[in-house]
Amino acid sequence: MLSIGKKKMEFDQILFYVFSFWFVVASLAMVFLRNAAKAVLFLILAFFSAASIWILLEAEFLAITLILVYVGAVMVLFLFIIKMLDIDKSALRAKFAGYLPLGLMVAAIVVVEMVMVLGYNQFGLEAVPEPARHAADYSNITVLALQLYTDYVYAFELAAVLLLIAIIAAITLAHRNETNRKSQSVSQQVNVKARDRMRLVLINSKNSGESDD
Repeated sequence: MLSIGKKKMEFDQILFYVFSFWFVVASLAMVFLRNAAKAVLFLILAFFSAASIWILLEAEFLAITLILVYVGAVMVLFLFIIKMLDIDKSALRAKFAGYLPLGLMVAAIVVVEMVMVLGYNQFGLEAVPEPARHAADYSNITVLALQLYTDYVYAFELAAVLLLIAIIAAITLAHRNETNRKSQSVSQQVNVKARDRMRLVLINSKNSGESDD
């Protein structure tokens, strides 16, 4: 029995290293690729790798949510936005030198923060113990729902509002250069009168038939 558990632990470790390897490779490819569409595809691979690691940690609900929501919806939205924006790459290259010092400073700050968080003393069984195994009837969906809709309900609602703002901003950016766009005047629609909406015309069918002849 002990040997079976040990073999299972070794197999889980192999899967963890495999998924972590592809997670790191996909993340680096997403950052360094110049083609935005290919970068989004590698981001999808990174999401799948992260979801696989979450399954190993018995966080099945988070893994399925990551695949269904981010891969199935958000990434498709990103692809549509990338294609609709029609970004001028020559203008971006011209502005690259101006934003380079700020980008290097932000990159340095991010690297320092990652070193502080991902230090060797932050990992290992001594610092982070192995997650406890639960019974077969355990539901992490129930536990997550209780935490989400009680302790973190305001943060959950704020995230929904931010997503709505992002959708509106994406639609606005996609249609910013259209010249033949029709605008809606709410004040004119409210102040219009009934007689201005419809005009009744009396047509004599006999006279109209004679004029046609």
